[in-house]
Amino acid sequence: MTPPLAGLTEVPAEPIPLSVLTGFLGSGKTTLLSRVLAVPDLRDTAVLISEFGAVALDHLLLEGTTDDVVELPNGCTCCAVRQGLADSFYRLLRSRQAAGRPAFRRIALETSGLADPAPTLYTLSADSFLEASLRLDRVVTTIDAVLGDATLARYPEATAQAAVADLLVLTKTDIAPAPDPLVQRLASLNPLAPIVDAGDAEASAMLFGGSPKALPRPRPSASAVHAHGIHALSVRLQRPMSRLGFAMALGRLANDYGEKLLRVKGLVEFSDRPEGPAAIHAVQHTLYPPRWLERWPDADHTSRLVFIVRDLQPEEILHRFADGEPVCVAPPAGVT
Repeated sequence: MTPPLAGLTEVPAEPIPLSVLTGFLGSGKTTLLSRVLAVPDLRDTAVLISEFGAVALDHLLLEGTTDDVVELPNGCTCCAVRQGLADSFYRLLRSRQAAGRPAFRRIALETSGLADPAPTLYTLSADSFLEASLRLDRVVTTIDAVLGDATLARYPEATAQAAVADLLVLTKTDIAPAPDPLVQRLASLNPLAPIVDAGDAEASAMLFGGSPKALPRPRPSASAVHAHGIHALSVRLQRPMSRLGFAMALGRLANDYGEKLLRVKGLVEFSDRPEGPAAIHAVQHTLYPPRWLERWPDADHTSRLVFIVRDLQPEEILHRFADGEPVCVAPPAGVT
């Protein structure tokens, strides 16, 4: 992707954290975002809003963001041309440079209730300037505690939004507590993401880099019903792979089944880089550069990956990583 707007060449000294806020229609995204923007320490936060339909209304509900809201043209990120999203990021960054002001400290993107977050994440990785200027902090998905279970069962868009999340936020718990079947469904659907109650958690911690207190979550059950063909699979490598071998295995998988590969996260040790493990992150066709860690975060030093997939058989994953390398399948619970 080539830079869409001329005259913008200065990369921020540090990549700006970007949080993507998604969730199905009426699940409370704007309410959560309004709470976040009311925190004094987060005033220097830019907001992008993508809405379904040509007329934008949600920005009227946000306080203190008049100059920092850029509405994406002609609808949601999942069906709009990705170039429009890139243009909006460029315009946002260029406006601060043109005014001689420091870069925003953070950016929040609220997607449409019908949006798949994957095209947004792809846009960041496909544009070299944006990849250098922005750092994906987390994907936050709001879930309606009252209607969430029925919504996940009925709408594949809602299921995909929950499956790719780094954090699942239960909203409307002031009306009714989240039912156990909903928490069980979320735990089975996305074993990676903490589940938090929006009413009990600090607003800024939910959206920007904090660690809000998570609800106790049941162990994902192998017999749990996974809506719309989505399920989680954990793979453990019995010995380190080379970086090239791993990149080829994951790259082939993303190339062949990108649309079915909703999310990949894990920790991997490489035979040709023994200094420490790498945190691995991929969304559909997009493979992000590994983040190198100085040490393992716990006593388990086995390389492990969690795949959240749609209509993809485990054998299609295993045979790529098992080519000369022993692997085993394990329950996905407890992987972080």
